[in-house]
Amino acid sequence: MTAPSHTPLILASTSPYRRRLLERLEIPFTCEAPETDETPLTGEPPDELACRLGDAKALAVSASHPGAYVLGSDQVAALSSTLLGKPGTIAAAQNQLRRCSGQSVDFFTAVSLAHQGAIVARRSVHTAVRFRSLSSDEITDYVQREEPLDCAGSFRWEGLGICLFSALHSNDPTALEGLPLIATCDMLISIGVYPLKTTT
Repeated sequence: MTAPSHTPLILASTSPYRRRLLERLEIPFTCEAPETDETPLTGEPPDELACRLGDAKALAVSASHPGAYVLGSDQVAALSSTLLGKPGTIAAAQNQLRRCSGQSVDFFTAVSLAHQGAIVARRSVHTAVRFRSLSSDEITDYVQREEPLDCAGSFRWEGLGICLFSALHSNDPTALEGLPLIATCDMLISIGVYPLKTTT
């Protein structure tokens, strides 16, 4: 399947993080908010939840733009069996980091590509983040300085949040920011969209 050069690409997201990541590929795209219910199903594993929501976002926007290729992505963070959502408040962010201190947190980031109302490609990337043992002062200082209130796990790894970690394991570190660019490039190339403008 090859996308003609004029076929539009839409990112089904209003996330500034995903937008900035996709902009790094220097290909034209627009953004549109997907109208999707992100409530987890009972007993749904975090990796399956991320894939289901990535599909749902891509399909929701594809329904209104059947001629376009639509990227949908979702990330789910889990500390053991507990899902970590966006904290929303400074107190909640501090509490999340206290729980993560000295622990390993799993991030599952899925990206789906829809066209004509169907999913044509899907990838999922697992990232394991090991947190240092954090003092109360470190947690307070970090949250006040970077205010990661819209980030699952309560950090921005591309910023000062990297200081919270003792290790990070992933095949694609951009997945931790919300959109796995290696996987995204692979899917785009599969439909004939070449960020480096070559077919070789």
